[in-house]
Amino acid sequence: MTFSTSQQIVLASGNTGKIKEIQAILAKHPIIPQSAFNVAEAEETGSTFVENAIIKARNAALHCKLPAIADDSGLVVDALNGAPGVISARYAGVGASDQDNVRKLLQALEGVPDKQRSARFICVIVFMEHAADPFPLIAQGVWEGRILTHPIGENGFGYDPVFWVPEHNCASAELTSAVKNSLSHRGQALKILTALIKAREL
Repeated sequence: MTFSTSQQIVLASGNTGKIKEIQAILAKHPIIPQSAFNVAEAEETGSTFVENAIIKARNAALHCKLPAIADDSGLVVDALNGAPGVISARYAGVGASDQDNVRKLLQALEGVPDKQRSARFICVIVFMEHAADPFPLIAQGVWEGRILTHPIGENGFGYDPVFWVPEHNCASAELTSAVKNSLSHRGQALKILTALIKAREL
């Protein structure tokens, strides 16, 4: 299969933070958010990151008639048996803000010592050339860290203010966008996906 370097790609996300990160990392391709086509976000009915990413990519490709990229990502906390996991964005309920989700997470971990607050961000990204693509490209990234007891930093989004990055001795929300993109789960997955897409290019 081949894929043109000039081909527009629809990004199946309405999350402005994700859109900005993915557009920056995949600058070579014209990335257009599905909101530009008035496409509603697909219902995430999968029980895994892979299932949800495929659901979202297929929905965007179907309605926009273009190749589509979708990511499903979230935070996995060991002390919470993997929660919030695939419901990370709606951990505190449908329509919850980042602050609501962070607050619920910190409450759930109240009293848990630092050594037991290990966690990781997971990202699975899917690329589909069309809605019926039988062989979607799938890439994943993992970013290890631990959960702080209180938010720190003003950058990023989601759980970044409470995610401690050991290699930089700071919270993810204290990193610049460039540094975060070089380290993060999404950055890792996109780097792999970029190589896979390149193999399909004309």
